[in-house]
Amino acid sequence: MTTNSSKKIGVLIANLGTPDNYDYWSMRRYLSEFLSDKRVIDYPSWKWQPLLQLIILTKRPFSSGKAYKSIWNHGAGESPLMTITKAQTAALDSALTAKYGDQVMVDFCMRYGNPSTKSKLDEMINAGFDRIIFFPLYPQHAGATTATANDAFYRALCDAKPQPVARTIPAYCENDLYINALAGSVRDAYDSFKIRPDHLVVSYHGMPKRYIDEGDPYLDHCTATSRLLAQELGWKDGEIITTFQSQFGPEEWLKPYTVDHVAKLAADGKKNIAVIAPAFAADCIETLEEINEEICDSFKHAGGEIFQYIPCLNDSDAHIQALASIIDESLSGWISAV
Repeated sequence: MTTNSSKKIGVLIANLGTPDNYDYWSMRRYLSEFLSDKRVIDYPSWKWQPLLQLIILTKRPFSSGKAYKSIWNHGAGESPLMTITKAQTAALDSALTAKYGDQVMVDFCMRYGNPSTKSKLDEMINAGFDRIIFFPLYPQHAGATTATANDAFYRALCDAKPQPVARTIPAYCENDLYINALAGSVRDAYDSFKIRPDHLVVSYHGMPKRYIDEGDPYLDHCTATSRLLAQELGWKDGEIITTFQSQFGPEEWLKPYTVDHVAKLAADGKKNIAVIAPAFAADCIETLEEINEEICDSFKHAGGEIFQYIPCLNDSDAHIQALASIIDESLSGWISAV
């Protein structure tokens, strides 16, 4: 980013993050940062850190590294999440440039790993951006996603000299254009299937049930997404099934668990299902490896026959239009179209 003395608006989109590589030490650094976040694992440090550093991180980097290697974009030397986030950034920058000229610029950061939120905020400030919109790409709010991304942004602002005016964009699970884009991706996928699936499994990233009991709105947001998706598609009750994936640790998480429920569907005679993951703005390890491999295997081992994964919205035109519209709303009062 080059220094510019004119005042402009920066839009900083944020995604979860990615390791720099899939080797042991890259994975260990990434997992240590991720699993040390109190928003993700809220156990007391004296209890959690010895377990994490001495036991979990001696083994998990190997299994996680193997999973990342299976989906890695070897040509670009990066994870698919990084590749897709770059494409989303470029598409959003083009869309906003078409409307606002060079007054608005889009960049991206990762909550964990590189590029860090602080490094990108510092770049924007040093380049003369005095107004910044921070946009965590999570349709449904959760403490472990939207809130922790905002935490990192606020901490970086605390250290900033000078300090820009800042706005953050909240969860957008009920945004009409987002729901339309989601429904459109389902329609397009179903049009390409030779046989209509028995069910659409809508799989969200899981969360300890205790977090919901403590006030996290995530479950309500997931339920709203599934309800609005079914409404937009015009489907009957039961055609969409909401489940939760990626359980970790001994606590009870939100149920039903995707990996178990797809096996139950197969055992009950449902031989053909489709799966979509609306909690993710971009395909990543949880979709490309966990859904397409682990969850697919669970379904087929239980007798299922046809397993169709519907990709995330990624940098599709409808998704970029939805995100650009949300950013437009946040720009209100700051700028007018050229």
